[in-house]
Amino acid sequence: MKLSQQSQSLIESAIQKAVSKYACNCEQTIVTDIHFQPNQNSGELIIFDDEDEELACVSIDEWMSYENDDFNEHTERVLRTLVCRMKERGDFDKLTILLPYSFVLVDEEKETLAELLLVDDDTLLVNTELLKGLDEELDNFLKELLDN
Repeated sequence: MKLSQQSQSLIESAIQKAVSKYACNCEQTIVTDIHFQPNQNSGELIIFDDEDEELACVSIDEWMSYENDDFNEHTERVLRTLVCRMKERGDFDKLTILLPYSFVLVDEEKETLAELLLVDDDTLLVNTELLKGLDEELDNFLKELLDN
């Protein structure tokens, strides 16, 4: 299922609303995670902080009509794409949240399903696509190094 541009814009606006609470010129806030909790039945996406304070909530109609069993995988892909795009645009550059902090996908019991994005100066999360073939390349490199 591909979300409409309107639904993607709604989610992005909710994320902007949530993080705008940390965009003041005040002292840095200690927040380690911003949680995304999508609900397939209601279509709601609730965004909250570590203290379970709701930062934003939006309703996505397409999620209510989604009937496949891969809802969590689908929402993970959509949310990861959106937060990565927002980070690349610099939407999180002016936040007063102490680094590192994460955007995390959680279920109804608030158990972590996936880390969508880690924001830190020195750390980069890599996905499995980037690591494909790395073992083989390293093995070939080591073999060539030892043969010489």
